[in-house]
Amino acid sequence: VAQYNAEQLLTQREQVSHVIRDGIIQRAKQFNIVMDDISITHLTYGKEFARAIEEKQVAQQDAERQKFLVEMADQERQATITRSEGEAEAAKLISEALAKHGKGLIDVRRIDAAKDIAESLAKSPNVMYLPAGQQMLLNV
Repeated sequence: VAQYNAEQLLTQREQVSHVIRDGIIQRAKQFNIVMDDISITHLTYGKEFARAIEEKQVAQQDAERQKFLVEMADQERQATITRSEGEAEAAKLISEALAKHGKGLIDVRRIDAAKDIAESLAKSPNVMYLPAGQQMLLNV
């Protein structure tokens, strides 16, 4: 047991228990004692030491969490760059098409946008259609 420090006894308890168990079984065989199983069931430490180990583990978890957040931000930044490059390429292709074929593409997009707006307004219950040129405030 003396070859392990208190932190290892807490954090690597299973591994330390296995090594100690094997050592005790081998030592007992020298005296013709056969042991089936040995368990280390209770270890006590000072409160300050246990708190220090817990704080260290919490700090390690926080460091891992921060590392993960940095990786996520890096992935988001990379996705934004890729998306921006794609949009720039699309704008370039649209500009080239306009230069080569005229404003037909803009007209088609304008018609598609107007169609989408009209469909959206037609489905809305809060829209009222009024004929042009008629006086709405009659007899007022």
